[in-house]
Amino acid sequence: MNIYTKTGDKGQTSLFGGTRVPKYHLRIEAYGTIDELNSYVGLLKDQKIDKSTADTLLKIQNELFTIGAMLATPRDKETLKNGKARLNIPKISKEEVDYLEQEIDTMQETLPPMTNFVLPGGHQTVSFCHIARCVCRRAERLTVNLNENETINELILTYLNRLSDYLFVLARKLTYDNEIKEIPWVPSKNN
Repeated sequence: MNIYTKTGDKGQTSLFGGTRVPKYHLRIEAYGTIDELNSYVGLLKDQKIDKSTADTLLKIQNELFTIGAMLATPRDKETLKNGKARLNIPKISKEEVDYLEQEIDTMQETLPPMTNFVLPGGHQTVSFCHIARCVCRRAERLTVNLNENETINELILTYLNRLSDYLFVLARKLTYDNEIKEIPWVPSKNN
């Protein structure tokens, strides 16, 4: 397989199913941001973290690839004329969302209750986690926008929303794992 095809040299790319769109198309922005998120999750996974968290992050990376493929396929191109699925990949399911919720609940059992918003940072690994969370929120916003123009699978939106929650709680867990003090956001009294 040749890595370069030259078919995108004029600013167009193909979605699954063959539809050609400009590279700035909202669908491309959405799954491109999922790809960016996947890279940040990989960076986070490469840090010094516990094996269980690393395994969960690897699972998430695979699920993000699935979401990217789902977003790269317009709904009208999901099936072939004979009714068979065009994509030979799994779809995101409620079980993946449930898994993220279970992971969030498990982490929260070990963390002190939040009494303030917290500022991102304190440790490089925590900062990487917050960056991934912010990219996840951007991917979610783009996907919501896409959904207003072209119907997409609702579970993608649910998954991204839950993933950003997971990444926030994971950042708190990593703060405590690394024995770093959370920095509360204290609004200025001058405002």
